[in-house]
Amino acid sequence: MLTGTTILLIVAALIYFGVGQRLLDRMRLTDTQALIFIVLMIGGSFVTVPLKMGRTSVGINLGGGLVPLALVIYLLVKADTTKEKIRALIASVVTAGIVFGVGKLSIFDPSSPYLFIDPLWLFSIIAGIAGYLAGRSRRSAFIAGVLGLFLVDVIHLFQALAGNIPTRIVLGGAGVFDAMILAGLIAIGLAEFVGETRERIEGGSGN
Repeated sequence: MLTGTTILLIVAALIYFGVGQRLLDRMRLTDTQALIFIVLMIGGSFVTVPLKMGRTSVGINLGGGLVPLALVIYLLVKADTTKEKIRALIASVVTAGIVFGVGKLSIFDPSSPYLFIDPLWLFSIIAGIAGYLAGRSRRSAFIAGVLGLFLVDVIHLFQALAGNIPTRIVLGGAGVFDAMILAGLIAIGLAEFVGETRERIEGGSGN
């Protein structure tokens, strides 16, 4: 969680100094709301709530599970149209499918000399790009990047439960927490960059 926490602290500092105000406005977030969510994510990353005990024990991390879900729900509620809400949810499912598929078709061995990128960054980049391409708008792209990875975590949970695998699963924990943050920022970064470029060409404004 060190990577995600470090990035959140950097983002918090940028928000505090007024950087990205226009982007926050488009996300329907105030500086205070954004900082509150960041503080809750960082603080909550140290708290895991047990959901099920047994051969396959299940828990959910507050900072990497419940708080991001609350942020996603908030952004969905604030979406301008029903079409955008549906697009964001579909984009999340598409993102989850792509990330899950890549994970199934590939073997990521950290000790392999052929692995040129950390799987954490790889899946974050894939989710971020997929989230942007499927979501398009700033809000939809961010939602798809974050929710898409969380859904992959949920899929792994159901697989473990169905196979009665002896393991402990924490939704939104460890690497998933880091990946969700990276994916969300990559997705919204792409949406902002492409959106800004398009708006300058068209002379309009996006969301």
